[in-house]
Amino acid sequence: MLARLPVRVRLTLAFCAAMAVVLAALGAFVYVRMGGELMRAVDLDLRARAAATAGALAERGRAPLEAGRGLIDPDESFAQILLPRGEVVETTPAVAAAPMLSPAVTRSVTRPVFSVRRVAGVDDPARLLAVPVRLPGTVPRSGVLVVGAPLGDRAEALHRLLLLLFVGGPAALAASSFAGWLLAGAALRPVERIRREAAAICEAEPGRRLTVPPTGDELARLARTLNAMLTRLQEALEREQRFVDTAGHELRTPLALLRAQLELATARPRGRDELEAAVRCAVAETDRLVGLAEDLLVLARTRQGRLPLHREPVLLPRLLTEAAAAFYARAEADAATITVRTPGAAQTTADLDPVRLRQILHNLLDNALRHCGPEGPGVITMSAERTDDAVVLQVQDQGRGFPPALLTDTPSGTDTDGLGISIVRMIAAAHGGQMSLANLPSGGALVTVRLPVPTRPASQAGSGALSRGRA
Repeated sequence: MLARLPVRVRLTLAFCAAMAVVLAALGAFVYVRMGGELMRAVDLDLRARAAATAGALAERGRAPLEAGRGLIDPDESFAQILLPRGEVVETTPAVAAAPMLSPAVTRSVTRPVFSVRRVAGVDDPARLLAVPVRLPGTVPRSGVLVVGAPLGDRAEALHRLLLLLFVGGPAALAASSFAGWLLAGAALRPVERIRREAAAICEAEPGRRLTVPPTGDELARLARTLNAMLTRLQEALEREQRFVDTAGHELRTPLALLRAQLELATARPRGRDELEAAVRCAVAETDRLVGLAEDLLVLARTRQGRLPLHREPVLLPRLLTEAAAAFYARAEADAATITVRTPGAAQTTADLDPVRLRQILHNLLDNALRHCGPEGPGVITMSAERTDDAVVLQVQDQGRGFPPALLTDTPSGTDTDGLGISIVRMIAAAHGGQMSLANLPSGGALVTVRLPVPTRPASQAGSGALSRGRA
């Protein structure tokens, strides 16, 4: 139930409960302390009266109550002198009806003793002080001097204090709760300001951020955390927008070419050779669309998590040769030449994902063919080298090279480097490797992909050598 209440109400209730406990404890302390102080004052008065009466008894040798009657107020104080058997030797009129102490208690008094008792003739409970004394006479006798005072005034003072506590306590609790309500509102006001600023941030102002208070406390950390989250969201939205833009740009060209080839083939009657040429062009553009669709699927899968890999032993020479063979027809049409440099006979097998590795080579070859120089046939060189812990793939062309901004800026994934380069970068990152771009001094571009490979146990080295022999 409390969890459904607003935070300000919950804070006020918690503050009110804490103040109620504090006020109750403080009231109890004051009440007990006040009662103790009043009782201490009564005891001091009784001690003074007992000392004065006992002194008068020792000095004058006669009954002290008769000698010092003016010192005793019959309405507020009273006294008796008792024998050990309980007989009353002397008494004040207020308590003359009966002894204030029983014979058993009187015989047990050997030192000053305080007690609270009901005394005949006194309406309120009385505080008594019993002191052993020596009675004057021809034969000295032992006796007990009992002085007392009613506790009615003390009880009345405590009653008034309790009444004040019951009246002032709730008032103080209400005032403190109202102060807690105001304090909670003041504490939550910066949170409300941050909420309003966050609500005001819209798609039209993606770069707007929350104001960080200069307090350095939890609110400042909250504002910084929300700003960091907004930055990540903005970057994600920008990447998404760049991805959509790049995908649209990449898909628009093959679709337009495919449509143009089909419209040209059906515009007028064509011969067999012309129809075959149109169909081959349509097939080539269709293959390109299929490759783009596969690349888009790769990007979509990486947005939901790390790109899954299925590692297995891969023969690098065969993989490079098959990748080049898939582009021979297109290279011939573009007056380009694809050269494959296979590694040596040793260490040509690596544990990689063959499907992803083929995607790397296909994207790099496609990028090289699209950017070959317009004058003369271009030469595209593919190579692979296996080291102890990595495979290094390189694709070099004689085209225009990469834009300077692409070589210096932080890789963005899908903004200026194109969809194919983005796929290569993501697959390399999934393998734990990296891709680097460079322009050659003699002209052209060089793409280097380094893919770490796990170290194979010695027991598996023989099987790799047999596979290479069969290849």
